[in-house]
Amino acid sequence: MEQATIADLSAAMADGELTSEAITRQYLTRIEQIDQAGPKINAVIELNPEALEEAKALDKERSDDQVRGPLHGIPILIKDNIETRYPMHTTAGSIALEDFRVRRDAHLVNRLRRSGAVILGKSNLSEWANFRGHRSVSGWSSLGGLTRNPHALDRTACGSSSGSAAGVAADLCAAAVGTETDGSIICPSHSCGVVGLKPTVGRISRRGIVPIAHSQDTAGPIGRTVADVAIMLGVMAGTDPKDVVTKTRPRPWIHDYSSFLVEDGLRGARLGVARNLVGNDPRVTGILESSLDLMRKAGAEIVDPVDLPNADALGEDEIAVLLTEFKADMNQYLATLGSSAPVHSLEELVTFNRDHGEQVLTYFGQELFIEALAKDSLNGKPYRQALARCQRLARKEGIDALISSQQLDAIVMPSGGPAWLIDLVNGDSYNSEVDRTGPAAVAGYPHITVPAGFIRGLPIGLSFFAGAWQEGTLLKLAYAFEQLSQARRPPQFRKSAVV
Repeated sequence: MEQATIADLSAAMADGELTSEAITRQYLTRIEQIDQAGPKINAVIELNPEALEEAKALDKERSDDQVRGPLHGIPILIKDNIETRYPMHTTAGSIALEDFRVRRDAHLVNRLRRSGAVILGKSNLSEWANFRGHRSVSGWSSLGGLTRNPHALDRTACGSSSGSAAGVAADLCAAAVGTETDGSIICPSHSCGVVGLKPTVGRISRRGIVPIAHSQDTAGPIGRTVADVAIMLGVMAGTDPKDVVTKTRPRPWIHDYSSFLVEDGLRGARLGVARNLVGNDPRVTGILESSLDLMRKAGAEIVDPVDLPNADALGEDEIAVLLTEFKADMNQYLATLGSSAPVHSLEELVTFNRDHGEQVLTYFGQELFIEALAKDSLNGKPYRQALARCQRLARKEGIDALISSQQLDAIVMPSGGPAWLIDLVNGDSYNSEVDRTGPAAVAGYPHITVPAGFIRGLPIGLSFFAGAWQEGTLLKLAYAFEQLSQARRPPQFRKSAVV
């Protein structure tokens, strides 16, 4: 079962070689041996006490020839800022919500359950999805502690979907769900050497996700293969009457992405290399050049170089938008938790953190929370102007303009550099001189990372991104590249990167 794909596990259950109960038990054992003991990845913040019962019930359905779909009996992890009903918690990694439970599933979790997925547990994350302080430590939360990179335990798993990516890489689950506002699926997936997809905002409902900013927030799948990610996306995606942005998607709605998983998917594709997002690390550039050579040989037309317009013009406006939306969205979310919740507003949360500073503010502060409190409402002119500039520069005058002018199917670049050393004193040290995730994140457009190589034992991913609703195209390109490169390797749980 080691490093098995969703298709492998489904086939084994169909043939009677494995049951969902047996698979679930094996993952629970592996979590105990690797996550809680041994190398202590610390990717899982909570196990579902009902996981085995759920698996047994799904086995009974299978024996009665009632198979719900490709995820029937498949154990997955859910990031702990996504609501799961009692008896599990939903905490965003904060001790402020340590003892609080909701009696509802997020829309996407409900879709996963209906498809037959076993909710194995909740994955650790950067507290409040890494939107709290200026010197944050990715993968650390006051409730869950620090998640480590399974390829080198002294290196970051990045964030904020740290536990989801590390859990998939360490084979603690078949697949996982992460969330992203800007980089929180792509960076940890790239750093941990797995596949991660940030969909178009609106492809997956945001209802039941602890928010940062509604204009950029989305959930997305993380898996060991592109095929696993495609299966997860097909199940999670769907219209939600209570999330209006899901109604903006084009028709027909896609729930089966298998037709995009073709080995010659690069043939005839026209790809632009965004050289202004490549950076100056010759080791990363070398992996990029090797990847481009593979794609050329597979029949892709590589347009090189191209520059993505306005890629470095988004930062100041983006943070203004995020802070303003965070204040409004977090206040609204906390208010829905009811009178029994320990905090009901962002202001109360700031006070809670101050009162519990020894536990919560141990390594970094809450400057972003305080800055958000000072922001005006969503009706304010500064916010509306900043949002309009962001979307214009990232969409019409950014990604859309480049794709149109060069007639591209997608834009390609490295996903990042090698994972940096964990530093609990100074916080994260992002080792990139360019913002690779910002343009697609601000635009709300899809972005996928797939393993492409290694630098001293640390994974490097290759990114493809494109215009709105182009998930199928990205899956097609990423799958074809994955079949050619075969770059993913299971982690060795080394104490440090290979010298």
